[in-house]
Amino acid sequence: MARSRGTRNSRAGRRTALRSVSGRRGRRPGRLGIILSALALALLLSLLATGGVALAAAVFYRQIKDELPTPQRLIERPLFQSTRIYDRNGNLLAEFFDPRAGRRIWVSLKDVSPAVIQATLATEDPNFYNNPGVDWQAVLRAAVQNITGGRIESGASTVTMQLVRNALFDPEERYAPTFSRKVKELLLAYEISQQYSKDQILEMYLNEVYYGNLAYGIESAARTYFGKPAKELNLAEAALLAGIPQAPAAYNPFTNFDLTKRRQGVVLDLMAKHGFITPEQAEEAKAAPLHFAEPKQETKAPHFVNYVRDLLIQKYGEQAVFNLGLQVVTSLDLDLQQAAEQIIREHMPKIRPYRATNAALVAINPNTGEILTMVGSADFYDPSIDGQVNVALSFRQPGSAIKPITYAAAFERGWTPATILDDSPLELRIGNRVYRPNNHDFKFRGPIPIRKALAGSLNIPAIRTVQFVGVENMIELAKD
Repeated sequence: MARSRGTRNSRAGRRTALRSVSGRRGRRPGRLGIILSALALALLLSLLATGGVALAAAVFYRQIKDELPTPQRLIERPLFQSTRIYDRNGNLLAEFFDPRAGRRIWVSLKDVSPAVIQATLATEDPNFYNNPGVDWQAVLRAAVQNITGGRIESGASTVTMQLVRNALFDPEERYAPTFSRKVKELLLAYEISQQYSKDQILEMYLNEVYYGNLAYGIESAARTYFGKPAKELNLAEAALLAGIPQAPAAYNPFTNFDLTKRRQGVVLDLMAKHGFITPEQAEEAKAAPLHFAEPKQETKAPHFVNYVRDLLIQKYGEQAVFNLGLQVVTSLDLDLQQAAEQIIREHMPKIRPYRATNAALVAINPNTGEILTMVGSADFYDPSIDGQVNVALSFRQPGSAIKPITYAAAFERGWTPATILDDSPLELRIGNRVYRPNNHDFKFRGPIPIRKALAGSLNIPAIRTVQFVGVENMIELAKD
């Protein structure tokens, strides 16, 4: 596992620590209200001591349990993930995702940088590995603030409670400022902590949380912002990402870098406060440069990728392709693909004098039929040549490429490369019109063996061969 220099192992963060909770202050109640609130708090503490709260919670739970989703939904619910397309050697070619949902790449906790784990816990739940899904001290503190404020002003949400809210609540209930929603969060968070290990919960949280720019989960966030997997994030990068979920639209480093950078500093200070790093390491990370990935990355072998996408949709449907996280290994060889693209670029200037404006190249393994390269146009991004049209898959006349097959059909019927053909003017009647084919140089060579006719790509001998074998027989051989 990649580690940020100077950071402690994530287990070092398993300690008791209170998370400070701030909130807006509303109109302060009168003295009587404060006294009543204090009495209510004392009564609550008394119930905690006597176990009466357990009975009250049990009664309340029976009343609302029909409304609660089960903890099993965390692993049973459909979770959209991006589909990734690879070449035969494991090189990533493209990623498909539903733009109405976002991109997500599930990653196990062992493949997440310890700095990410520490930054997340320092920011969201320093007591995560010691609390039962709920930080009761923070809940009581928030309860006092909410009672004295007359409304919910602070939430004391743990990582587990945030997971409940994001994964198990409908959008309309997720941010409803009601006490019933908060109670449901508490109950479900406790149940989830009893059913899943802390590492399982943290893994689910890191894959669920939204980091802005359509990136759901830490792996997609790492690739979106820094162009690297989550396990390679350093301390400065991890702290920046850990600060985004609080307000993804505001903390967008692509559009609001200064504010996001200040948020990173807050996260680093929290990491130092809770003992994950030293103050010196925090200052060093604040000064470290950040190298962001380009917001938009080009697809490699785009014509081939689109071809594969269409095949997948035909076989599995759009829902599977854009949401089920398929991992697709293809026959394409990216090194050969890039060489083919370079060949096209180098030869285009040479063929433009002949009024050629586009080109395509497909390389197929003749032993297996595997597509090794597919270049569908001279430039996928050039609209002047309709670059996104895959000429390699478009219906076109086969031209001279059909001549070897034509002669092969004749060889099956007894001809040989030495068979003599007549390369002289030919007149064909097609319906009511007369067709007089020519060779490419408008010259005729008279009697000529097949081997020379094919080498010179002569049209007249090839047409005479088609007349001999029959069009249907030639087509059947081409299909075979």
